[in-house]
Amino acid sequence: MTRYVIRRLLYVILVILVITFISYVVFFLMPSGNPAVQFAGKSPTKALIHQIEKQFGLNHPWYVQYGIFVKHLFLGDQYGWPGFGESYNTREPVKNELFSRAWVTFQLAVGAAVVWLAMGIPIGIVSALRRRTLIDRASMGFALFGVSAPVFVLGLLSLWIFWQHLRILPGTGYTSFSSNPAEWFLQFLQPWVVLSLLFAAFYARMVRGNLLETMSEDYIRTARAKGLPERRVVFKHGLRASLTPVVTMFGMDFGLLLGGAIITETVFNLPGLGTYVVQAVNDQNLPAVVGVVVLAAFFVAFFNLVVDILYAYLDPRVRYS
Repeated sequence: MTRYVIRRLLYVILVILVITFISYVVFFLMPSGNPAVQFAGKSPTKALIHQIEKQFGLNHPWYVQYGIFVKHLFLGDQYGWPGFGESYNTREPVKNELFSRAWVTFQLAVGAAVVWLAMGIPIGIVSALRRRTLIDRASMGFALFGVSAPVFVLGLLSLWIFWQHLRILPGTGYTSFSSNPAEWFLQFLQPWVVLSLLFAAFYARMVRGNLLETMSEDYIRTARAKGLPERRVVFKHGLRASLTPVVTMFGMDFGLLLGGAIITETVFNLPGLGTYVVQAVNDQNLPAVVGVVVLAAFFVAFFNLVVDILYAYLDPRVRYS
């Protein structure tokens, strides 16, 4: 088990290195211009541009800059560990901005995950147990609506109904939990529900399909033949086996969300990683862009690592695959 975990940890480090390398290559090979020129303002002199390039290390070849970034990432820089460098625009540490915005994105992702699990799994179970009934058709209709409706349409529609007309929920913006817990909850309620609809629809369809397949297995028929109550057959034997693929999908989905829900954060004006990376790309702020990429890659790789370890714990055969 220890060797398996070490192998997976090394794989996480390799994934992060590959993703940061690709990000650097894309940034420097695409004709996006020199960030020092934009930072220097209107009509800059060559001496000023050269000074700015030297200050931010842009006078080195891109592969040298990448090596310096990797060194600071693992060993830290003048601003501490991990070292994400200094923003081209504000000259402030990127790490501080990243972590503050990551906390907002984390709150959005956790709340949405709770909502979509609370909606998707029960809907999938009921739909599978009431197959071809009106409840099943209504559940799959909800799933089809959740998959088809764009997030930005649902977000704007939610704001128009609950904020503009009914005025029962606050509009866009962010309120911290420490300043006003009630306002924080109401502020996040719409983004949580809107973001969770798409995932809840996928999870409902997956749980329904897995549970229908599991309930036709021989050991389910054996459990029923032994006289076990139907509730115990469904929840202890059927549901436990059918939720295994959901664990994998949840690890990937949650990790991706922690990298920033760009559309949701933009619609509801949340200062998370999604809006930050869009602004950084427009400003050609390389440390900020690569910082978000590394953070998102870490989240995805970490939660896949957690899922792999859980699988290895539940099924020892996975450790030797």
